[in-house]
Amino acid sequence: MSDRDDKELVRRCLEGDRGAFESLVDRYQKTLFNFALRMTHSVSDAEDIAQSAFLKVYEKLDSFDPNYKFFSWLYRIAVNESLNFIKHRRQVERLEDDIVADEADPEQTYDEDQTTRTVQSALMELSENHRSVVILKHLQGFSYAEISGILNIPEKKVKSRLFTARVQLKDVLISKGLERE
Repeated sequence: MSDRDDKELVRRCLEGDRGAFESLVDRYQKTLFNFALRMTHSVSDAEDIAQSAFLKVYEKLDSFDPNYKFFSWLYRIAVNESLNFIKHRRQVERLEDDIVADEADPEQTYDEDQTTRTVQSALMELSENHRSVVILKHLQGFSYAEISGILNIPEKKVKSRLFTARVQLKDVLISKGLERE
């Protein structure tokens, strides 16, 4: 779906069409949840953050400026909700790792799960600012320009944070015994 479709749904929602907002939620719920999950490392917290972000979007929909992309505006709200949540609750809960493919080799699955847990643990050691750029770039696939818009910082700052985050992440991974083969 395009930004034009999003703006049409926003317009319809502002006119009272609840189904239009449900369409926006359906379209972006998984993306917001995945970002929040990677930021908090907790399924229940990610669900709460995504729900809170959509509630704020609904409440502030009339302040959306159609000259900008709806998705960037929505994502920025989700990023802020995630960062605010983390600031208010500093303890980190473990992500449940009980989802395994049936056909996978148990030893390979164990190794992959260990690697995933190690990377997730290392990500959680980064500051929120550094963690968010890594997630947005490498796990969500956003461009530097898109990240700049989402985080409302200059593109150069995105690149600088990402560089620093990669160096820190590499150091943490090495200290945890995970080295590139």
